[in-house]
Amino acid sequence: VFTGLLSGAYLWTKPAIEASAAEEKMKLVDEVLPRGEYDNALLEDTLALPPTTELGLADPTTLYRARKDGKPAALVFETVAPDGYAGKVKLILAVRADGQVAGVRVTQHKETPGLGDYIEVKKGKNKARPWITQFAGMSLAQVADSDWKVKKDGGRIDYHAGATVTPRAVSKAVLKAVKWAEANRDQLFANAGGAK
Repeated sequence: VFTGLLSGAYLWTKPAIEASAAEEKMKLVDEVLPRGEYDNALLEDTLALPPTTELGLADPTTLYRARKDGKPAALVFETVAPDGYAGKVKLILAVRADGQVAGVRVTQHKETPGLGDYIEVKKGKNKARPWITQFAGMSLAQVADSDWKVKKDGGRIDYHAGATVTPRAVSKAVLKAVKWAEANRDQLFANAGGAK
C-alpha cells in the first residue's frame, strides 16, 4: 500500500517537477541569450553532447539550438574552466550563428568568497556592468586570440588585483568554447528535426 501511494504521489507531482526544472533552465538561458533572438522551442531543439575534451566536459550534457524563422540563431551550451584557483569553474554560454558571444554566466565554482567569486553576476562589485558580461559581443572575427586574455597578460579582459587566476581560467575556457562552436557550427545545426 505504501509503495502504491508513493508511486501515485510521484506520478502526480512529476509534471510539476518537470515544469519547474524547465523554468529554471530557461531562467539561466535567458541570462545568456535574450528570448527575442530566437522563436523556436529551445528546450525541445537539443543535441546530446558526449563528454567533450575541448569544452572540458567529462560528462555528457545538452546543447540547445536557437533558431529564428527556421534559420540558425545561436548555440547555448556548457563549458568548464578546469584551472580555476579553487578548481573547476562551470559556465554556460551562448554563441550566435555569426560567431559572436551573446552571453556567459558562471553556473558553479569554488572560488574564494570576496576575492575570486566576482566572476558571478551577483557577487561582483560593479552591478551596472558585472565582470562576466565583458565577453558579450566578442567574436573570433573581431577579436584576436591574444586579446582573449586578462589585461595583465596583454589581453583586453579586466580583472581584480590579487585575483587573476580565476579570470585567466574563465577567459581561456570561453575562447576555447567559441572556437569549438565555430568549428562545429554547421554540424551542430544540421539536424533540423528537433530533439536528439
